[in-house]
Amino acid sequence: MQAVEPSSVMIAQRPANAAPCVCAAAESLPFADNAFDAAMAVLTIHHWTDWRAGLREMRRVARRRIVLLTFDVEASDFWLSRDYLPELAALDRRIMPTLAALEGELGPFDAIPAPIPHDCIDGFLGAYWRRPEIYLDDVARRSMSSFARIDAQEGLKRLADDLASGAWRERYGYLLDVDALDVGYKLVRWELPQE
Repeated sequence: MQAVEPSSVMIAQRPANAAPCVCAAAESLPFADNAFDAAMAVLTIHHWTDWRAGLREMRRVARRRIVLLTFDVEASDFWLSRDYLPELAALDRRIMPTLAALEGELGPFDAIPAPIPHDCIDGFLGAYWRRPEIYLDDVARRSMSSFARIDAQEGLKRLADDLASGAWRERYGYLLDVDALDVGYKLVRWELPQE
């Protein structure tokens, strides 16, 4: 197992018992052809400078399988981006490749929804769908890269007002009884032909 991370700051923050990590970018992996059984990328494709080149590199180094956890902009109806921050939806449409585009690059794949558990602590954008107050926390938002790319103040003010008035609970209170929610994340898997 080998991790890849382009940021030396992020590498320095890795736990001591984490997999070995090299400082590199997805678009130019420093590994031999077919070096690994599988290649995996988790919520990162939208940070690549050239996602097509990154997928081609994953295909080059993987013998059997490629797996992506990604966001399907065409399948998402997340309350946060729909009702409070449409700027997030617009950003996602600009930076996230569609599933059709992914298929156009590497061919057919299996895709399954990846519902997010209500108590997810990872810190990505959809993690707090049942805990809306966390979106108001400046520190929590720093772990969500999308917020660095939009002006969210107006939408966050509306969310804060709706939380204070009870309007959010009236509209979305049913979510408080849901254990996991599909907000648009997909697990995409290519099984590679064996020679």
